[in-house]
Amino acid sequence: MTIQTALSELHTVLGDRLSRSASDLEIHGRSEVHFADAPPDAVAYPETTEEVSRIMAICHANDCPVVGWGTGTSLEGHALAVRGGVTVDFTRMNKVLEVNLEDMDVRIQPGLTREDLNRELRATGLFFPVDPGANASLGGMASTRASGTTAVRYGTMRDNVLALEVVLSDGRVIRTGSRARKTAAGYDLTALFVGSEGTLGLITELTLRLRGQPEAVSAGICSFATISDAVNTVIATIQMGIPMARIEFVDAATARAFNAYSGAKMQDAPHLMVEFHGSPAGVAEQAERFGEIVAEMGGSPFKWSSEVEDRNALWKMRHNAYYAIVASRPGCTAMATDICVPISRLAEAVEQTIEDIEKGTIPAPILGHVGDGNFHATILIKKGNAAELAEAKALSHRMALRALALGGTVTGEHGVGMGKLSYMEAEHGPAWEVMSDIKRTLDPTGIMNPGKMVRTN
Repeated sequence: MTIQTALSELHTVLGDRLSRSASDLEIHGRSEVHFADAPPDAVAYPETTEEVSRIMAICHANDCPVVGWGTGTSLEGHALAVRGGVTVDFTRMNKVLEVNLEDMDVRIQPGLTREDLNRELRATGLFFPVDPGANASLGGMASTRASGTTAVRYGTMRDNVLALEVVLSDGRVIRTGSRARKTAAGYDLTALFVGSEGTLGLITELTLRLRGQPEAVSAGICSFATISDAVNTVIATIQMGIPMARIEFVDAATARAFNAYSGAKMQDAPHLMVEFHGSPAGVAEQAERFGEIVAEMGGSPFKWSSEVEDRNALWKMRHNAYYAIVASRPGCTAMATDICVPISRLAEAVEQTIEDIEKGTIPAPILGHVGDGNFHATILIKKGNAAELAEAKALSHRMALRALALGGTVTGEHGVGMGKLSYMEAEHGPAWEVMSDIKRTLDPTGIMNPGKMVRTN
């Protein structure tokens, strides 16, 4: 029972859809951030659930590690094959299977990306709201419990996945959940697999909750003299119950990166970028109320627009933030880390993190989905510079400990992967061992995305 035996058997099932080409292995062996390359021994391209089931049965029988792959946009090394084996690439399983307009849900395959889904839905008056920025696959988004800019209004993947089809480590196929909006029948296995990062099984089908496209949308931007003024504006807005669709924070360093990368003309200062959804009258009222809060907090005049072109330009700039920040320091790579704290502790967390960054020697611009207490530091490291990498890890470590001390979590949306594995015991205590028990029960041979999420020895 070896990896090579498994690959030989898989070739009889998949033919040329089991790739061992150097280029395929390289593409599936790297991440967008600082982790070392870890290519698999082969890449499988299934087209049906039945093929995924056969892949898993063969790998289970031969102790061959299996890693799921959507688009490779995860930021904590989730999809790296650190113990070799087979990467299962779902790009050929990318269909919309069923749209239920009256019930406002959709059944899809995991390789479909969120942008492609919303293009398919454009004529229906519905859309899928979770927007992590990257055009990620929806199976990957479910596996990492993704969220993003719209989570403050529409929730995360946890709130928008109704049901799943999952192939377990031994090849068994199960269905979790249903299209009903609630249930009291048994354990919530859907919630278990959402966020499990491919350590318990491979998702082969998803049923997602859809939302009505808003009648009116407006978006705008404003700047502040200090970070605390910007963050306190967020807190006041949330506490007043203004229904924001997005409320994003960027610091002065990120604003400078936007200016250089996107040709923006932002002030050298912290900014908030916001969006409102609703009726024309409701959107106008929400923007006016938000503008009043901004003025009370000493911010610049709040400029907002309902024009599609203006909104698209604003959010394209925000979604390209990672690339803008990386481009601001040529020859660097990044450690992208995030934490999430209760909204009442947000200003404290951001201010302490800024102070920590200013004491160091490497840049680490801050931005985030602060409407739900989640923010990111993109720590820029010269490639191959061991001292800077050590400094970046120390900064990220202090951020994680700060989040826990403030009653938060070491990751609001990036997930655990390899990058946050060492904090799981500190955050969860004995519950982490329960997670390991679940892992051992569903994956007794330990082949599902090994080295991630739980203790496996």
